[in-house]
Amino acid sequence: QVQLVESGGGLVQAGGSLTLSCAASGGTFSLYAMGWFRQAPGKEREFVAVISRIGETKDYADPVKGRFTISRDNARNTASLQMNSLMPEDTAVYYCAAAFAPRYETMWSDSKRYNNWGQGTQVTVSS
Repeated sequence: QVQLVESGGGLVQAGGSLTLSCAASGGTFSLYAMGWFRQAPGKEREFVAVISRIGETKDYADPVKGRFTISRDNARNTASLQMNSLMPEDTAVYYCAAAFAPRYETMWSDSKRYNNWGQGTQVTVSS
């Protein structure tokens, strides 16, 4: 199991940027695909982005494509989500999650595949 702690959330105006970080401990970080998910009030948790074990493959939800960038640093056991051109509809609690990946290219957008979750960090975008 790996423990995850997110940071970097906050309040930002529409059009602004934020970078979320996820620090991992307690496991071999490079064995895990890393995902970012978000949950807005009254809505279900939804997929945002995912990156494979060594970062060569990434995927994004359609609403964030071209605005968000996921990355990871296996030497530092961290994953990041750079968010640009933020919109009010991006307001949510953002969670990072880790899933053991048997192959380098394996990654999932389904939250059920992930059994390691951070506590979440609030992102609020004002209009």
